Amino acid sequence: MSSRLDLHVHTTASDGRWSPARVVHEALARNLRYLAITDHETTQGAVEAMALARDTSLEVIPGVEISVGSSEEEIDLLGYFVDPAHPDLLRFLKGMQAERTERIRAMAERLAQLGMPVPWERVLELATGDVLGRSHLARAMVEQGYVADEAEAFRRWLGRGCPAYIPRRPIDPHEVLAVIRAAGGVAALAHPGRSGLPRNLESLWRAGLVGLEVFHPDHSPADVARLIAIARIYNLIPTGGSDFHGPGPDGRILLGTMPVPEHTVERLRERCPR
Repeated sequence: MSSRLDLHVHTTASDGRWSPARVVHEALARNLRYLAITDHETTQGAVEAMALARDTSLEVIPGVEISVGSSEEEIDLLGYFVDPAHPDLLRFLKGMQAERTERIRAMAERLAQLGMPVPWERVLELATGDVLGRSHLARAMVEQGYVADEAEAFRRWLGRGCPAYIPRRPIDPHEVLAVIRAAGGVAALAHPGRSGLPRNLESLWRAGLVGLEVFHPDHSPADVARLIAIARIYNLIPTGGSDFHGPGPDGRILLGTMPVPEHTVERLRERCPR
């Protein structure tokens, strides 16, 4: 099933494989009406996509995905309709980008200790945007012949609990919610069927959480039903998207394939701070 929107999309500004221009082109080819660019800890991809989609039938929603939590519980928050040039948001994201770089460098050093050195310059080359991620390290590992593909890199070495994994610095999700709201946006909890629901969901709701990502490629029908019920309890808007990073290993392009109701966009827009 497909829809006319996708509210979870990544580009080369973070760890996606397609540039903002290519993503916008594909969205137009698929007759999408709304596209949220939600790169990790940067709004640069959204800015580029908005400019490219101007005067077309496609509305690009400026967004961002921010990873928060601790080593015990990691969650991701999606910000929608943020001002991509808001100074407080940019300052916050710049700090997170610096921390990401330090974390990935530390993971690269750990790989070297494990007998799998990767050229740091090559990792930086693979990250063409503002943000370094584990996927760039994984791609470098593939090039070095240490693993067959990125999935193996994460499964054996880079995933949570694996030998080269280093946890994120704990960040209070309430702080992230405040930053998103200050930038004029609203926040949704990303892929809870995969990451799990946070223990403090009610606290996040009281702090301004607006949406719950119900429709996601990693969510089973049972997940969807359970999350819709939870969204009703907390009056959260059910959102969704493909979490698009580029074609899958089988070549499939999931952009716009999640059955997200079109009115979701207006429901989110109505909840933005005025």
